[in-house]
Amino acid sequence: MEQEEVAAREDADLQLMYRIERPVYNEAAIRSQVLDRKEKSTTLRERLAQCSSKRAKAAALSFLPILTWLPSYPVKQYLFSDVVSGLSTGVVQLPQGLAYAMLAAVPPVYGLYSSFYPVLLYTFFGTSRHISVGTFAVISLMIGGVVVREAPDSMFYVLPANGSNMSAVLDVEARDARRVQVAVVLTTLVGIIQIIFGLLRFGFVAIYLTEPLVRGFTTAASVHVVVSQLKYLLGVKTQRFSGPLSAIYVSLMAVLSDITSTNITTLILGLVCIVFLYGVKDINERFKKKLPIPIPGEIIVVIVSTGVSYGLSLSEDYNVDVVGKIPTGLLPPAAPQFSLLPSLVTDSFAVAIVGFSMGMSLAKIFALKHGYSVDGNQELIALGLCNLISSFFQTFAITCSMSRSLVQESTGGKTQIAGLLASLVVLLVVVAIGFVFQPLPQTALAAIIMVNLLGMFKQIRDIPALWRTSKIELAIWLVAFVASVLLGLDYGLLVAVAFAILTVIYRTQSPKSAVLGHVPGTGLYCDVEEYEEAAEYEGIKIFHSNSSIYFANSDLYVNTLKEKTGVNPEHIQAARKAIKKQKEKKANSSNNSPSKICEVTHEVVSYNNMAEEQRNGNRCSMSASEQSIFLNPPSTVHFIILDWTPVNFIDSVGAKAIKQVIKEYAAVDVLVVIAGCSRGLLVELDTLQFFTGVMTTDMVFPTVHDAVLHSWSSAPRCLLRRRHQNVHL
Repeated sequence: MEQEEVAAREDADLQLMYRIERPVYNEAAIRSQVLDRKEKSTTLRERLAQCSSKRAKAAALSFLPILTWLPSYPVKQYLFSDVVSGLSTGVVQLPQGLAYAMLAAVPPVYGLYSSFYPVLLYTFFGTSRHISVGTFAVISLMIGGVVVREAPDSMFYVLPANGSNMSAVLDVEARDARRVQVAVVLTTLVGIIQIIFGLLRFGFVAIYLTEPLVRGFTTAASVHVVVSQLKYLLGVKTQRFSGPLSAIYVSLMAVLSDITSTNITTLILGLVCIVFLYGVKDINERFKKKLPIPIPGEIIVVIVSTGVSYGLSLSEDYNVDVVGKIPTGLLPPAAPQFSLLPSLVTDSFAVAIVGFSMGMSLAKIFALKHGYSVDGNQELIALGLCNLISSFFQTFAITCSMSRSLVQESTGGKTQIAGLLASLVVLLVVVAIGFVFQPLPQTALAAIIMVNLLGMFKQIRDIPALWRTSKIELAIWLVAFVASVLLGLDYGLLVAVAFAILTVIYRTQSPKSAVLGHVPGTGLYCDVEEYEEAAEYEGIKIFHSNSSIYFANSDLYVNTLKEKTGVNPEHIQAARKAIKKQKEKKANSSNNSPSKICEVTHEVVSYNNMAEEQRNGNRCSMSASEQSIFLNPPSTVHFIILDWTPVNFIDSVGAKAIKQVIKEYAAVDVLVVIAGCSRGLLVELDTLQFFTGVMTTDMVFPTVHDAVLHSWSSAPRCLLRRRHQNVHL
């Protein structure tokens, strides 16, 4: 016990104390006595001198981040880990590239191209050491929706060449060629948009895609993906649809209406792949600390199902749909058909922003975990270059994949070298052994896609958590999910972003306001309705509102100020006029007044007191309207302090509204002062010529306590009695 008491005394002795003695400052005194502004004038020669070789070198290193770490790459410590990570990631990237090409509505080989070129380029331009760029389900599905809309099957039905009476047949080669053109042009435009945003330092645009919005949107995208893969899992033949209500009322109904034609062999093979992949993922998750590398379930499924399909001739004997022809080698570069650009502008913005936001969110997670930083603007440029340059080699838009990034990080990846090696694994398949995967059943790829979406479906667990923490963020999540499921990913994203912006407007229109009181012995001011210790000074009201003041909420701010403080200049003026009128009536009727006249004081007269007077037979010689005025008599408040500590900005409309209310209060002998302005806000006020007329810098104080002390010393002593006489400033 004695040791605990000694420790407690030592803690008390070590407690930091805040003591300061200084004059009460207002803004005029600060400008004249405390602060001097630095002169920022520079000559042209000085500005040119700033553009030195060091700045040029820094710009080059920023544009090519590989130059900052490759020269000092620790081969002995990092190389083995990067090799293992790169091979593991490449093994996963190969089947995902084939599978996600199906989502993008292009032949599978283009998924391999998109898993090679962009990954190779990101090694040179990217700043994240752990994310795995390439094909991704959500982006691929968004591209597929655009591709199917611009090149539907109905455009490519042709009559047989022999002129017989047979019905028209689908020209698959012409359709696929057109769809590849659309995907490539869309990718080119996405890359251009991302590069422009990066050069303009627009990396901040990702903040408008808040985490609940992204998670709700990606969960909805997972629903679209699963619905789109049902036909491959069941082996039924249906068209691919896009647009509002396509996922539920069109695609799903089309599959269910044709479910009787399910290919049993295809279904059994797909279900076996799903069960196996789910089991492998569960094992990897349970024993991730014991396994040197995760079990590559996807590549096992691809190899085994390809072998089974080839050995049992599933395509010929059981009508199982397979990947089909995979050309060997890389395609020569070709210019996109820019004539398609006008119809793809809106879609490209959606793909560009979603792709960047998802990549940046994962990059920040890994950077925080491993203690380095990522540059949002450079990431925009890197993704833009990956998309733009790769599009000339027939790829579709990419971003980073959560599942592959986790594989790359968990297998020990240290730098972008791991991504480089992963791309070389894909290159080996494209150049040398791509033909091996031609018998691969499409149902196996559908199984890979579905199982990889399990993590996204787990985001539904956000709903109860958000219900407990933030109803507004829950609303954003639900709106993003429902709108994206029903309206499609493009319109759904637009609705979700618009709703998220509306919630910001709602919050600024519903700020929390309070009247503050002093907490004795602390110099702190808190809400008098929340804290018992907070006590107001008589004659002084301190108004606090946690919002900025601008055109959208300036009227709300002024109205809340009058309501919270209980001091309304209009009511005071009306009460004064009523008092004057009552005195005149009293003087005129002093000789023939048989009953008592109600006397007007500066104290608050409640409705109950007036009713009691009337019950006692005392008649008030006032009309009903005049009596209502006397419910709010002339105020005993002489000072109102506006706490502007939370105010970030003010515009001309807000400044005019504040000056007007200050004039109104001055007309009824209530002085309004401002406290807690930041230096940046004061610069805005100077620019708006706020300190003219009734408003001067003498009425602005650096802290609420300064304003209170000034008001205390300026007010009549008889009006400045504290609620608690033993409490001092």
